[in-house]
Amino acid sequence: MAKLISLLSLTLILPFLCNSFSPDRPTGHRVLVLLDDLALKSSHSLFFNSLQSRGFDLDIKLADDPKIGLQRYGQYLYDALILFSPTVDRFGGSIDVAAILDFVDSGRDLIIASDVNASDLIREIAIECGVDFDEDSAALVIDHTSYAVSSTEGGHTLIASDDLINSDVILGSKKIEASSDLDTAPVLFQGVGHTITPSNSLVLKVLSASPSAYSANPKAKLSNPPSLTGSAISLVSVVQARNNARVLISGSLSMFSNRSAVQKAGSSIKYEKSGNEQFLTELSKWIFHERGHLKAVSVRHHKVGEADEPAVYRINDELEYSVEIYEWSGSSWEPYVADDVQVQFYMMSPYVLKTLSTDQKGHYFTSFKVPDVYGVFQFKVEYNRLGYTSLSLSKQIPVRPYRHNEYERFIPAAYPYYGAAFSMLFTYIASSFGTIGRGGETTVQGSSARLENFD
Repeated sequence: MAKLISLLSLTLILPFLCNSFSPDRPTGHRVLVLLDDLALKSSHSLFFNSLQSRGFDLDIKLADDPKIGLQRYGQYLYDALILFSPTVDRFGGSIDVAAILDFVDSGRDLIIASDVNASDLIREIAIECGVDFDEDSAALVIDHTSYAVSSTEGGHTLIASDDLINSDVILGSKKIEASSDLDTAPVLFQGVGHTITPSNSLVLKVLSASPSAYSANPKAKLSNPPSLTGSAISLVSVVQARNNARVLISGSLSMFSNRSAVQKAGSSIKYEKSGNEQFLTELSKWIFHERGHLKAVSVRHHKVGEADEPAVYRINDELEYSVEIYEWSGSSWEPYVADDVQVQFYMMSPYVLKTLSTDQKGHYFTSFKVPDVYGVFQFKVEYNRLGYTSLSLSKQIPVRPYRHNEYERFIPAAYPYYGAAFSMLFTYIASSFGTIGRGGETTVQGSSARLENFD
């Protein structure tokens, strides 16, 4: 009976597992959203509607729901996780820190929105991702220069920041709500700042504080210099793991809300709406692999003039290598065009390093001569570019020396030795004939002399 129930349960969830991934898309579309309060569904509706309009299936639940879980029968039920629950001390169901980290380790994506008085649970997850929030749980980012003019916020904690990462892949090529070619609408932020681990090259600051900002408790007197100051404070950071899983970490939950008009201090321009909606929409496209996701297909290599891939190369062979690289545009795979893709012919260290040429249609190719070293080599492509998923291609091929009957009959480099050998032989033969001739004459003269003496 228990086996029958398990089989029926698996049958019920199988359609969801099958529909969660499409071979035409780089990732699936099922997203679990965990909230502190269900009221966030309406106050943050613009962000949720943006995801749904792009085909994502949102499963919104309370963070302490005892029935929630990321996987069942060893299969993940979701392709991405959004944590809008900064104050939760313990998740419901089977979700904990280890489960979330395993979720990311499996190549799936994560969005974390923290806030003031963030729980140790959220802080621990952030630390594991290479981000460290301010130790003071009541601290907020304060900026007396780059703040938003507001009738309700008098502590200059509502930051209007436009210090964005310079990357069209991560934030798109369109300016954030630009009212002119020289101006960009600021992004509103009110929350806790964080720093990134300097030794972690996988973490990037997407939205930074201005040089005049600092992190402190706005309700307490500042008696000591703040520990976080200036542009070292990151407001929003992203992580791309080595398995190409992507993580977004924000120190503000309110920046995802439906906040509208904004005017930056010291500026006469009042924007009808802040840049938050476009900023988060474009950033979420990158997080969910709608942009900046590469794939490589049709990796080929063969001798020049041939079409079939050989089982082994010979030293000094001329060969050709090619690969096709495409980028997901959000709706289809488009040719990826770049001039910095390289291939290595590698054995312990690269013997050949070549930059691949491209036909601007996603096809990359090159040709080179096999080095005069035999052994087991690899064709290696290790491509890492800011904002793009990394490509790691490897194909092993042995290289053999010449067989005994494959060497040239006469080697040009040995011509001096050939000449020396033949000249020595000629000299020997000539000297031999000379010696024999002189020896014959001496013998004849000696015989005549003996005959005369005998007579």
